[in-house]
Amino acid sequence: MIDIKFLRENPDVVRENIKKKFQDSKLPLVDEVIALDKEYRENKTQADNLRASRNKVSKQIGMFMAQGKKDEAEEAKKIVAQQAQELADCEAKEAELSEKIKKIMMIIPNIIDPSVPVGKDDSENVEVQKYGEPVTPDFEVPYHTDIMERFCGIDLDSARRVAGNGFYYLMGDIARLHSAVISYARDFMIDRGFTYVVPPFMIRADVVTGVISFAEMEAMMYKIEGEDLYLIGTSEHSMIGKFIDQMIPEEQLPLTLTSYSPCFRKEKGAHGIEERGVYRIHQFEKQEMVVVCKPEESPKWFDVLWQNTVDLFRSLDIPVRTLECCSGDLADLKVKSVDVEAWSPRQQKYFEVGSCSNLGDAQARRLSIRVKGKEKYLAHTLNNTVVAPPRMLIAFLENNLNADGSVNIPVALRPYMGGAEKIVPKN
Repeated sequence: MIDIKFLRENPDVVRENIKKKFQDSKLPLVDEVIALDKEYRENKTQADNLRASRNKVSKQIGMFMAQGKKDEAEEAKKIVAQQAQELADCEAKEAELSEKIKKIMMIIPNIIDPSVPVGKDDSENVEVQKYGEPVTPDFEVPYHTDIMERFCGIDLDSARRVAGNGFYYLMGDIARLHSAVISYARDFMIDRGFTYVVPPFMIRADVVTGVISFAEMEAMMYKIEGEDLYLIGTSEHSMIGKFIDQMIPEEQLPLTLTSYSPCFRKEKGAHGIEERGVYRIHQFEKQEMVVVCKPEESPKWFDVLWQNTVDLFRSLDIPVRTLECCSGDLADLKVKSVDVEAWSPRQQKYFEVGSCSNLGDAQARRLSIRVKGKEKYLAHTLNNTVVAPPRMLIAFLENNLNADGSVNIPVALRPYMGGAEKIVPKN
């Protein structure tokens, strides 16, 4: 959410930003919110004048009473009563206008960074750099669930009977590999100076609307019926929510946190839920990284965060590339975003395994996350995926698969797999 003062003073900049995000239907909102803001400020001025006048007349009542001027005192009381009603009307209107302005401002997209390429959707995202040499083995790489089934490592049929499509049972070596990757990612981030956190897995509505847009909320979040609680779609939600209505001493910044959580997502949209795969699912686990910092430091931390993900995947012998998200692919709160994609030997292409985002002060403005230095100001917030199995397992299994069906365990992961150098299929 952008600053109303910025919109008031720079309406053309806001309109141009909306056009860059190919959301022209939102252009009328700029004029609408400017008109409401003008009315709000006029109403507020009227309310302030009424308060000043009421206070002045109230003092006169005491003076008239002390002088025995009862008639004048009664007339003054009538004026105070009338002004009190007018003030109550102004305050009610002020609250109504404030709510209307807030709803519109929550819809208008954040101002994107000048470096963001302009494009309509993810097909126009721009490759930045590749890390590691993509390998095409001289044998056929099976579909990822076929690989897992050779290890007796997945049961989708039972999960479908229990919960429907988009769920899974992981078992044996595959389940252990899943947990090993999460544990390794946790320690990887701790070694890089991040504080490990296990957050709440449910959050209230005011936190939800503080961390994501209404469109994302509707497409992603599961609501707990009868309660003001939502299941988190990523631990970033509760991690940023941790600082709601907080005044953080400047000397404590930056706050660098890495969090584990299960994640729950509706996954509404064109892609749908696969019956056979675990690429797009309703439930998964993830290790996340979150930074709360000074505004001038957020570009630096943005680069640190996506580089952490690249380094982790390379330590597991998985080639990756970074992709700059274009304007039309950015969620409304994001200033800038880079996706990390892993190489798929089976598909002969890269696919997304993580997304790094700088949200500027958008989340901080919505949640009132402020910093106390020489002056008070809004913090900047950033987040990035460290690793999110089982999607990450697709890349891991394909890139470490041998012709005999066994899967190599990279050196970095072996302590979490009981020292095993490889796992061998059961079938």
